[in-house]
Amino acid sequence: MANIGKERLVSILCVGEILWDRFQDGAEALAGAPLNVAAALKRLGDQPTLISAFGADEDGQRALQQLGESGFTTQFMSKVEAARTGTAEIQLDARGNPSYTIARPAAFDYLSVADQDLEQLAALAPQWLYFGTLAQTSSQNEMLLHRLKDRFPRIACFYDLNLRPNHWDFSLVDNLTKLATILKLNRDEAELLFHMHSSEPFSLELFCIEWSRRYALACICITLGSEGCAVFSEGTLRTYPGFPATVVDTVGAGDAFAAGFLHGLQSGWAIDQITRFSNALGAIVASRATAIPDWSIEDVQKLLA
Repeated sequence: MANIGKERLVSILCVGEILWDRFQDGAEALAGAPLNVAAALKRLGDQPTLISAFGADEDGQRALQQLGESGFTTQFMSKVEAARTGTAEIQLDARGNPSYTIARPAAFDYLSVADQDLEQLAALAPQWLYFGTLAQTSSQNEMLLHRLKDRFPRIACFYDLNLRPNHWDFSLVDNLTKLATILKLNRDEAELLFHMHSSEPFSLELFCIEWSRRYALACICITLGSEGCAVFSEGTLRTYPGFPATVVDTVGAGDAFAAGFLHGLQSGWAIDQITRFSNALGAIVASRATAIPDWSIEDVQKLLA
């Protein structure tokens, strides 16, 4: 894996929410799954482009400033007068697992891309379109995803489920999965979806077989927390062990995993290398506070060693 961060590999459009994570101890951090993924990809040397929206408020101005300082273009960030910049109130349990209270409507419910901006995006030659579920509960945002897919018919789609209570329904998940090349979710989400359509005892393999039958997915990736991950492709489910970590909070750990997976996949690594790297990156983020903590490629290489 000597090429980590050595060359720009992945041109990816990350579409959806930016919001301020606000923790019970008073700490706050700019986040949102598309931003978390984009930040990790950027640190790995790739070319993420964020498509999101902010409000005409102080939170929005602070978000823009922080994004600019982090080296992100804000060209495709919409300013929304009718709604405030997104926020998520986060409560952590004893294991560092979060529960979220997300204010809606939020500015990220009103994503838009002008025709001239589509041409600017085309110049980036995007290879991947990353999205989750939360922002797509807005019909305007779901329509934008289809517009991007139509504009870039060869683009591959990475659907990172990230279900939040009261912010999804199965019809939306079904529509988004139909767009997906790769579906990524966690074990609890897989079990939840499985039991919506089956009375059989749950297993990861049965879920993957059923979902691959329903949808034209090249790969299903299921994160298993400290146990690592499972990957289903070409009719076979394989599991890959994780790395031990002293968990501070798991906010953003799955997003870091997704970024690592995309980076390794586009770099042409073997699946065991991809999963090992992704599991290591997820473990590092879980061992540090907030969704986008400080970490370096050297940190990842040290854990892999």
